[in-house]
Amino acid sequence: MANHKATKKSIRQIAKRDARNGSRMSRVRTFIKNLEKLVDAGDKKQAPAALKQVQSELQRAVSKGVVKQNTAARKLSRLNARVKTLVS
Repeated sequence: MANHKATKKSIRQIAKRDARNGSRMSRVRTFIKNLEKLVDAGDKKQAPAALKQVQSELQRAVSKGVVKQNTAARKLSRLNARVKTLVS
């Protein structure tokens, strides 16, 4: 265990940040999972709307520093391709 006051504070801050970031990532994964279920089910009407929600959540995660920009772009690109093949 840490002996310095600053180190103890740092440990508290890290724990708080981990909880917050874990919650944000869980939210992003949930939206992605919901979109994938719609795509697998072949739902042409709701999939594009779900894609917009996923895009919004991923961009929010990027702005908060939880996900890197290129990671979000890659995930969105792949999801968008799946939705496009479904709709067309």
